[in-house]
Amino acid sequence: MTKLGQWLCGLAVLGSAWAALALAPPGLQLATPYRQALLPLPVYLLVAFGCYSLATVGYRLATFNDCEEAAAELQEHISAARADLRRRGLRF
Repeated sequence: MTKLGQWLCGLAVLGSAWAALALAPPGLQLATPYRQALLPLPVYLLVAFGCYSLATVGYRLATFNDCEEAAAELQEHISAARADLRRRGLRF
């Protein structure tokens, strides 16, 4: 199962549990404070997921590794491409 499938299954389980509690079936009576906290729960979870995503991207960006050998190889490719273009008559 792909990661997307796992996330969708998890969201389906949480969403169905939330819907079952929010729709209040006849045999289940929730107290008013619980019901008031339950209704905006998807919005809270969405905001928490957004905060987690921003923190993850920020952390990965801050700890991004430099690849010195890849940079040198790329500079060689650029030099070779420029030399080839000069040989074909293109001027920079």
